[in-house]
Amino acid sequence: MVTTSRAADIRSAGLTSERIVRAAIDVLDAEGLNGLTFRTLAVKLKTGHGAIQRHIINKDKLLVTATTTALTPVLEAPGRGLPPRPAIHAVALAVFDAIDAHPWLSSQLFAVPWQPAMAELWEQIGRPVAELGVREDRLFTAVSTLVSYVVGVGSQNALNTHSLAAGTDRASFLDAVATTWESLDAVEHPFVGRVAGQLRAHDDRKEFLAGIDIILAGVGSLR
Repeated sequence: MVTTSRAADIRSAGLTSERIVRAAIDVLDAEGLNGLTFRTLAVKLKTGHGAIQRHIINKDKLLVTATTTALTPVLEAPGRGLPPRPAIHAVALAVFDAIDAHPWLSSQLFAVPWQPAMAELWEQIGRPVAELGVREDRLFTAVSTLVSYVVGVGSQNALNTHSLAAGTDRASFLDAVATTWESLDAVEHPFVGRVAGQLRAHDDRKEFLAGIDIILAGVGSLR
């Protein structure tokens, strides 16, 4: 028993909360939310389950900390010093890219909306929205709409990107979908046939920012 205890102490000597969180992010990126367990982390870190729990007591706490670690750095100053609209674009693209790199972020942000990373996202989008002169009683709705759009579209983009990684390239996938839309009955589905060509040729990042501009055009009426 003494030998076992000493071995566990040696394995845990270099273990820190930071190492655990970084390892958790690696697992989440590779295997998603369902792949993250304390057993998986213990194997990855070559330590014991109990040693990890001495630093982070449960998975929920670990996920919140991992989300903050992955997202907060990209929100530190993407829009600093910019006018409101470019500032919102900069923050939105930073989150878009972070979710593309860490697809699990979006579901975690929606699952725990009161966590620090979500509060920081609201702060970084809310400030420039307020600078646009939006009425105080409409600020919450305006920022909520933008945050939901940014995280939701970022999530859909990441899902598409990573599901295609197994085989089909993006251009072929979009062409197949557009071709399917074009083949639908023109009387029953006139609109999808009309925009199928735009679907085939669209740029994800440009469309993402164009959607933000549509929302901001509506926000402009809330002064």
